[in-house]
Amino acid sequence: MSRRTQMEAARDGIVTEELAAVARDERIPERELQGLVASGQAVIPANVRHKSLRPHGIGKKLRTKINVNLGISGDCADYSEEMKKAELASRFGAEAIMDLSNYGKTHGFRAKLIERSPAAIGTVPVYDAVGYLEKGLKSITARDFLDVVRVHAEEGVDFVTIHAGLNRRAAEIFLRGGRQMNIVSRGGSLLFAWMKMTGNENPFYEYYDDLLDILHEYDVTVSLGDGLRPGSIADSTDGAQIAELTEIGSLVRRAWEKGVQVLVEGPGHMAMDEIAANVKLEKRLCRGAPFYVLGPLVTDIAPGYDHITSAIGGAMAAAAGADFLCYVTPAEHLRLPTLSDVREGIVAAKIAAHAADIAKGVPGARARDFRMGEARRNFDWDQMFRLAIDGKKARASYESVPAPDPRRCSMCGKMCAVRTMNRILSGKDVSLGPETKTERKDLK
Repeated sequence: MSRRTQMEAARDGIVTEELAAVARDERIPERELQGLVASGQAVIPANVRHKSLRPHGIGKKLRTKINVNLGISGDCADYSEEMKKAELASRFGAEAIMDLSNYGKTHGFRAKLIERSPAAIGTVPVYDAVGYLEKGLKSITARDFLDVVRVHAEEGVDFVTIHAGLNRRAAEIFLRGGRQMNIVSRGGSLLFAWMKMTGNENPFYEYYDDLLDILHEYDVTVSLGDGLRPGSIADSTDGAQIAELTEIGSLVRRAWEKGVQVLVEGPGHMAMDEIAANVKLEKRLCRGAPFYVLGPLVTDIAPGYDHITSAIGGAMAAAAGADFLCYVTPAEHLRLPTLSDVREGIVAAKIAAHAADIAKGVPGARARDFRMGEARRNFDWDQMFRLAIDGKKARASYESVPAPDPRRCSMCGKMCAVRTMNRILSGKDVSLGPETKTERKDLK
């Protein structure tokens, strides 16, 4: 199988079906989007075998997108629950879903996900290597790792996280630096352990060209993973993180030379005052490649509420130029998330992405907020719930303590500022006591 990738088609002046669909969705001229995809500043993850895909663009001048992580572990292996999470992600309009399953044979679940999901599907092939190959980590060969990538590409995965930047040079800087949390990336830690046990170079770095050939064949976007991302704010923006990002910058260029689309991942836990600088650094070192941020989690002391720490950091990162947010749930650092956790994580990420789009001036970003303001002024509750990111929760909250007058809620009662202004500006008196005959008549 061989065809032009989305990047190559854009360079050749060809408007693919996917590019045309994204241009319509984003309300951006096809020619402008074509230039962004051709230069690598935007990507359209779209494996040629993912037939149910609704394509989305990620990158410069486009809306901030979100990714939802799910998948089983050895301790929690209920695929039916994970499929419910995928369905929930689709209902909330998540543009991407990553299957991070790391136990047993994962092919069946992934096949269903690709068959049913309109969202782009991502994976981390190194997680699947032990279960798929039925080998111990030390026994896996470089070729084995590449074979697993090929399997995922053939199945229809749209993007894969590959920790190719964690090579021997970056690992040496990590070892010299002395970190509080060492390596917290699951994929990064596995590859580092494999390198230490075998004495070999990172296989994805050593055989990067072979990897790109596989990805090119199916037009799989490579998401260059941040294996050395900081796992606590004490480790943020240290030498190891920057060394890996520097290596990733050269890997971006090599991928583009082969016509493979690229995302760059980062940066983990990070204090708020470092976020904008990290976004600028990624954009500079990686030549404007779309930035896929994991967090950033702006404090380490909020287990149970890390969807909030992540939403704060994600909004700041996206407002500074990041393009793609990975959701974080309240269960982060604690356990595999439940369906309720996933819902909370999605909503928090959607809020962060939308808030950033307003700040970035993305065309049309404010329109929904304007309509919400109109609905609030007019006490049009049904319209408010339709416009809300989580209208179901908003309606349930409103109806749980109902007000006798639909032109107010139970928080302010008759002192509602909106009610007061609507009445006084329409020439009616404002009364704070029991309903008068006139007010009862108005209610009818």
